[in-house]
Amino acid sequence: MVLIFKDACKVDNSRVYWKQRVCPTKAQNIHQGCPRDTYVRFLTAREGNVAKAHAMLVDSLTWRVQNEIDDILAKPIIPTELYRAIRDSQLIGMPGYTREGLPVFAFGAGLSTFDKASVHYYVQSHIQINEYRDHVILPAATKKYGKHISKSLKVLDMTGLKLSALNQIKLLTIISSIDDLNYPEKVVAYYIVNAPYIFSACWKVVKPLLQERTRKKVQVLSGCGQDDLLKIMDYSSLPHFCRREGSGSSRYSGSSNENCYSLDHPFHQQHYDYIKQQALLRRPVRPVKQGSVHVDFPDAVTEGTEFVQTLASEFQKFGKQNGLAQSLDGLNIDDHLA
Repeated sequence: MVLIFKDACKVDNSRVYWKQRVCPTKAQNIHQGCPRDTYVRFLTAREGNVAKAHAMLVDSLTWRVQNEIDDILAKPIIPTELYRAIRDSQLIGMPGYTREGLPVFAFGAGLSTFDKASVHYYVQSHIQINEYRDHVILPAATKKYGKHISKSLKVLDMTGLKLSALNQIKLLTIISSIDDLNYPEKVVAYYIVNAPYIFSACWKVVKPLLQERTRKKVQVLSGCGQDDLLKIMDYSSLPHFCRREGSGSSRYSGSSNENCYSLDHPFHQQHYDYIKQQALLRRPVRPVKQGSVHVDFPDAVTEGTEFVQTLASEFQKFGKQNGLAQSLDGLNIDDHLA
């Protein structure tokens, strides 16, 4: 099936743009020297349907060209104070690797506020981390562990999750769609930790609605998840919110080396320095100007958007059924990031 898909990418005469411009110059930036891995990922994302997988890959390459994604790692978010504010409100970090060499990414899903910048900055930041992962982190892991590594795993901390999180649904839907359509099958597992009752109750309803392939990836762990995560990674690679039971997901707990969300953490320092260096290498004459990168938001309904929207719907039902209707007052789910 992979060979059929590969041939389809060569002989589809109806997509001249793909043949003449996109395929020769941009495909390398997706597959990073391992085209078979890319074919398998897109095929898996479309349940083995060659035509749909081919169309998905073409659309993704076109999206990269139209939005200059190949240059996004040369567009730093400046000044540093703005980037620090984004890091303090979009809680993402990389504390280490599993014993098999998979990068571990941590997300403060419950305490991220996304209220310090426009949606464009948050989307730019998310895509830059994706690209840095694919172009720097994964190749380095492949070299370090002596085998091809093209995926990662994510640990999502639900500490502090409230009904007010519904205000973030539009942005989360955008990010989920971008990942589904352009970075498919890059995550082997999602581990949910510190899940409050509101999430656990909604998850029971949402879980059966997911495709089996996705459902198998999501695991809700007990408490902070330390015991389960230590089966696949060393203590030093645990996110700070998994270090001890009940520690929570404080944005500022511990030193910068422990708090993987902090801009002072080595991962973010290396990531931000890399982007600034790329900006100097590609545009040595013109100074870098402040301004967000505007990336086209996908309109297509993806599995990620369906998951986020279904979860949001269940949150609303939960609030009404448990006498929390007042907590829903003032929520502007549709207009929050317009």
